Amino acid sequence: MSINSRRSVITAMYSAVICVGCFIAIPVGTIPIVLQNMLAVMAGILFGLPQGAASVGLFLTAGVLGLPVFSGGRGGLAVLGGPTGGFLIGYFFASIITGIIAGKPSVTEKPFCIKNILRLVIAGAAGFIVVYIPGLFQFMRVTDSSLAAALSGCVIPFIPGDILKLIIMIPLCAKLRPAAAHFLQDTEEQ
Repeated sequence: MSINSRRSVITAMYSAVICVGCFIAIPVGTIPIVLQNMLAVMAGILFGLPQGAASVGLFLTAGVLGLPVFSGGRGGLAVLGGPTGGFLIGYFFASIITGIIAGKPSVTEKPFCIKNILRLVIAGAAGFIVVYIPGLFQFMRVTDSSLAAALSGCVIPFIPGDILKLIIMIPLCAKLRPAAAHFLQDTEEQ
Protein backbone atom coordinates (compact mmCIF):
# COMPACT_ATOMS: atom_id res chain seq x y z
CA MET A 1 0.00 0.00 0.00
CA SER A 2 1.38 3.44 -0.90
CA ILE A 3 2.18 6.00 1.79
CA ASN A 4 -0.66 8.26 0.62
CA SER A 5 -3.11 5.36 0.82
CA ARG A 6 -1.93 4.50 4.34
CA ARG A 7 -2.28 8.12 5.44
CA SER A 8 -5.79 8.31 3.95
CA VAL A 9 -6.84 5.11 5.69
CA ILE A 10 -5.47 6.28 9.06
CA THR A 11 -7.22 9.66 8.63
CA ALA A 12 -10.56 8.01 7.79
CA MET A 13 -10.26 5.41 10.55
CA TYR A 14 -9.53 7.99 13.23
CA SER A 15 -12.36 10.16 11.94
CA ALA A 16 -14.63 7.15 12.47
CA VAL A 17 -13.35 6.87 16.06
CA ILE A 18 -14.34 10.50 16.67
CA CYS A 19 -17.76 9.79 15.13
CA VAL A 20 -18.31 6.82 17.45
CA GLY A 21 -17.55 9.15 20.34
CA CYS A 22 -20.96 10.79 19.79
CA PHE A 23 -22.57 7.92 21.65
CA ILE A 24 -20.63 8.76 24.80
CA ALA A 25 -22.30 11.94 26.02
CA ILE A 26 -23.71 12.87 29.41
CA PRO A 27 -26.35 15.60 29.16
CA VAL A 28 -25.64 18.50 31.52
CA GLY A 29 -27.88 21.42 30.64
CA THR A 30 -27.28 22.79 27.15
CA ILE A 31 -23.70 21.52 26.85
CA PRO A 32 -23.17 17.74 27.28
CA ILE A 33 -20.04 16.13 28.69
CA VAL A 34 -18.48 14.33 25.72
CA LEU A 35 -15.40 12.35 24.78
CA GLN A 36 -15.29 13.85 21.29
CA ASN A 37 -13.34 16.89 22.49
CA MET A 38 -10.66 14.57 23.86
CA LEU A 39 -10.61 12.55 20.65
CA ALA A 40 -10.22 15.72 18.57
CA VAL A 41 -7.33 16.94 20.72
CA MET A 42 -5.77 13.48 20.54
CA ALA A 43 -5.91 13.57 16.72
CA GLY A 44 -3.40 16.39 16.61
CA ILE A 45 -1.19 14.83 19.25
CA LEU A 46 -1.19 11.37 17.71
CA PHE A 47 -0.76 12.28 14.06
CA GLY A 48 0.53 15.86 13.91
CA LEU A 49 -0.34 17.94 10.87
CA PRO A 50 -2.00 17.47 8.45
CA GLN A 51 -3.44 14.04 9.38
CA GLY A 52 -4.78 15.10 12.79
CA ALA A 53 -6.66 18.09 11.40
CA ALA A 54 -7.81 16.07 8.39
CA SER A 55 -9.37 13.46 10.70
CA VAL A 56 -11.30 16.12 12.58
CA GLY A 57 -12.22 17.90 9.34
CA LEU A 58 -13.62 14.68 7.91
CA PHE A 59 -15.66 14.13 11.09
CA LEU A 60 -17.07 17.69 10.88
CA THR A 61 -17.86 17.26 7.19
CA ALA A 62 -19.79 14.07 7.92
CA GLY A 63 -21.77 15.89 10.59
CA VAL A 64 -22.51 18.91 8.41
CA LEU A 65 -23.75 16.56 5.67
CA GLY A 66 -26.33 15.26 8.13
CA LEU A 67 -24.78 12.07 9.42
CA PRO A 68 -25.62 11.62 13.13
CA VAL A 69 -22.03 11.98 14.38
CA PHE A 70 -22.33 14.95 16.74
CA SER A 71 -23.08 14.36 20.42
CA GLY A 72 -26.43 12.79 21.04
CA GLY A 73 -26.51 11.36 17.51
CA ARG A 74 -27.26 14.72 15.91
CA GLY A 75 -26.09 15.98 12.56
CA GLY A 76 -26.64 18.75 10.05
CA LEU A 77 -25.54 22.32 9.50
CA ALA A 78 -28.06 23.60 12.07
CA VAL A 79 -26.03 21.96 14.86
CA LEU A 80 -23.03 24.14 13.94
CA GLY A 81 -25.25 27.21 14.18
CA GLY A 82 -26.64 26.17 17.57
CA PRO A 83 -25.30 26.86 21.06
CA THR A 84 -22.77 23.99 20.93
CA GLY A 85 -21.61 24.57 17.35
CA GLY A 86 -18.66 26.70 18.35
CA PHE A 87 -17.22 23.83 20.36
CA LEU A 88 -17.38 21.62 17.27
CA ILE A 89 -15.54 24.27 15.26
CA GLY A 90 -13.06 24.46 18.13
CA TYR A 91 -12.28 20.77 17.65
CA PHE A 92 -10.75 21.54 14.26
CA PHE A 93 -8.62 24.43 15.54
CA ALA A 94 -7.58 22.35 18.56
CA SER A 95 -6.32 19.56 16.30
CA ILE A 96 -4.24 22.11 14.38
CA ILE A 97 -2.72 23.66 17.52
CA THR A 98 -2.00 20.29 19.13
CA GLY A 99 -0.51 19.03 15.87
CA ILE A 100 1.81 22.03 15.72
CA ILE A 101 2.92 21.76 19.35
CA ALA A 102 3.23 17.95 19.48
CA GLY A 103 4.83 17.76 16.03
CA LYS A 104 4.85 14.77 13.74
CA PRO A 105 5.28 11.45 15.50
CA SER A 106 8.49 9.51 14.99
CA VAL A 107 9.21 5.79 15.22
CA THR A 108 12.33 6.62 17.26
CA GLU A 109 10.43 8.80 19.74
CA LYS A 110 11.03 7.91 23.38
CA PRO A 111 7.43 7.76 24.68
CA PHE A 112 7.98 8.42 28.38
CA CYS A 113 10.92 10.80 28.26
CA ILE A 114 10.13 13.87 30.42
CA LYS A 115 10.69 16.28 27.53
CA ASN A 116 8.26 14.33 25.32
CA ILE A 117 5.59 14.06 28.04
CA LEU A 118 5.87 17.78 28.83
CA ARG A 119 5.44 18.66 25.14
CA LEU A 120 2.36 16.44 24.91
CA VAL A 121 0.86 17.91 28.11
CA ILE A 122 1.34 21.44 26.74
CA ALA A 123 -0.17 20.40 23.41
CA GLY A 124 -3.16 18.74 25.08
CA ALA A 125 -3.83 21.62 27.48
CA ALA A 126 -3.60 24.11 24.62
CA GLY A 127 -6.00 21.98 22.59
CA PHE A 128 -8.64 21.91 25.33
CA ILE A 129 -8.34 25.69 25.77
CA VAL A 130 -8.68 26.26 22.02
CA VAL A 131 -11.91 24.19 21.96
CA TYR A 132 -13.43 26.57 24.51
CA ILE A 133 -12.72 29.82 22.66
CA PRO A 134 -15.10 29.55 19.67
CA GLY A 135 -17.46 27.49 21.83
CA LEU A 136 -17.76 30.21 24.43
CA PHE A 137 -18.37 32.98 21.90
CA GLN A 138 -20.88 30.95 19.89
CA PHE A 139 -22.76 30.05 23.07
CA MET A 140 -22.87 33.72 24.14
CA ARG A 141 -24.10 34.80 20.70
CA VAL A 142 -26.81 32.17 20.33
CA THR A 143 -28.11 32.28 23.91
CA ASP A 144 -27.56 36.02 24.41
CA SER A 145 -25.60 35.24 27.58
CA SER A 146 -23.07 37.41 29.35
CA LEU A 147 -19.44 36.30 29.51
CA ALA A 148 -19.82 35.44 33.22
CA ALA A 149 -22.94 33.35 32.57
CA ALA A 150 -21.32 31.56 29.63
CA LEU A 151 -18.16 30.81 31.61
CA SER A 152 -20.15 29.44 34.54
CA GLY A 153 -22.43 27.42 32.25
CA CYS A 154 -20.14 25.99 29.61
CA VAL A 155 -16.52 26.27 30.73
CA ILE A 156 -15.95 26.11 34.49
CA PRO A 157 -18.03 22.95 35.15
CA PHE A 158 -16.13 21.08 32.42
CA ILE A 159 -12.56 21.93 33.48
CA PRO A 160 -12.19 19.07 36.03
CA GLY A 161 -13.37 16.52 33.44
CA ASP A 162 -11.00 17.92 30.83
CA ILE A 163 -8.11 17.70 33.30
CA LEU A 164 -9.02 14.06 33.91
CA LYS A 165 -9.19 13.45 30.14
CA LEU A 166 -5.76 15.06 29.77
CA ILE A 167 -4.31 12.80 32.49
CA ILE A 168 -5.73 9.72 30.74
CA MET A 169 -4.80 10.64 27.18
CA ILE A 170 -1.17 11.78 27.61
CA PRO A 171 0.34 8.37 28.47
CA LEU A 172 -1.89 6.76 25.85
CA CYS A 173 -0.75 9.22 23.17
CA ALA A 174 2.89 8.93 24.24
CA LYS A 175 2.71 5.16 23.78
CA LEU A 176 0.77 5.28 20.47
CA ARG A 177 2.73 8.03 18.67
CA PRO A 178 5.61 5.75 17.54
CA ALA A 179 3.06 3.23 16.21
CA ALA A 180 1.22 6.02 14.39
CA ALA A 181 4.53 7.17 12.90
CA HIS A 182 5.09 3.68 11.55
CA PHE A 183 1.93 3.99 9.43
CA LEU A 184 2.26 7.68 8.52
CA GLN A 185 5.91 7.91 7.50
CA ASP A 186 7.42 6.82 4.24
CA THR A 187 10.02 4.07 4.67
CA GLU A 188 12.76 6.53 3.66
CA GLU A 189 11.69 8.86 6.52
CA GLN A 190 12.01 6.11 9.12
